[in-house]
Amino acid sequence: MKRLFIVLSAVLVAAVAGVAWAGSFSKSDCSSNGHKLYGKIKEVTSFPDVKVQVVTSFPDLKVKKVTSFPDKCGLWQMTDSFPDTKVQFVTSFPDVKIQYVDSFPGVP
Repeated sequence: MKRLFIVLSAVLVAAVAGVAWAGSFSKSDCSSNGHKLYGKIKEVTSFPDVKVQVVTSFPDLKVKKVTSFPDKCGLWQMTDSFPDTKVQFVTSFPDVKIQYVDSFPGVP
């Protein structure tokens, strides 16, 4: 009986971890939750497409702010109208961790 409880607990923990990880950052297409992480980005305080945390080390994505041609992974043009993706900056439980850089944006 004790062994069954341990096995069921392990399966439950693995299932919960899998669900939590399912909506996170995808390196292959530079997206999170199906939303691309380049292009025109709008900062919002509610109902974001992606929750972002700014860090100084070990980012998921290196971001460079640009004023034109945000057509590659990690290039963000901040805008107030017609965004490609809406982001909310948070301090905990982010979908993606980013680091602002001046050169070499993209997946580290």
